[in-house]
Amino acid sequence: MPFDPVSAAGLMTREVRTGFRDGVATRILIARRAYQAGQADLWDALTSADRIPRWFLPVSGDLKAGGHYQLQGNAGGVVEHCLVPDSFSLTWEFGGALSWVAVTLSAERTESTTLELAHEVVADPEMWGQFGPGAVGVGWDLALMALGLHLDSGAPVDPELAVTLPGSPDGAEFIRAAADGWADAAIADGDEPDSARQAANRTAAFYAPGEAASDGEPTPGG
Repeated sequence: MPFDPVSAAGLMTREVRTGFRDGVATRILIARRAYQAGQADLWDALTSADRIPRWFLPVSGDLKAGGHYQLQGNAGGVVEHCLVPDSFSLTWEFGGALSWVAVTLSAERTESTTLELAHEVVADPEMWGQFGPGAVGVGWDLALMALGLHLDSGAPVDPELAVTLPGSPDGAEFIRAAADGWADAAIADGDEPDSARQAANRTAAFYAPGEAASDGEPTPGG
């Protein structure tokens, strides 16, 4: 699938904030992207058990406030809040870690809607120092890119894309641009620039096959 990887990565704006939850320090990763889709259509793509697998992963459970969900081979949790068709929030339980995801939609005009995804994590200092926000953020970049492909065509995204794209030159360039973008966001929130750049290098190496991350592995989505 030919595409301009830098332009594709540039469709996302990224922000990192420092927060607190129940007295514990957190870092909040915020990804924003405008889609050429009506708000109702984008909401359906994000919340319909039939459509989510067309761009992300198969999901089971009760997709409403108070319900439990499970993404196949990935996170599960509880839907904490749902306001159709504007916002929802949920717990993100993956690899023994608990974090929180909130999604907000805002219609810019009839056929343009901005999605804001905030993923709040209790950042382990060692893991954050090794990989920074990109360990989680690049995974969302890839998922939200796939969402855009689905919305543009209306068709399911080829599952092989998730396997082949990161190993391609275009995919590696997209991952590098996304990792650098998350490093910029972390620096803007106060991270030391050289350390943030080194963390971005390790994250890019993890996501791009054939390059080994030198100091362990991040847990994308966790």
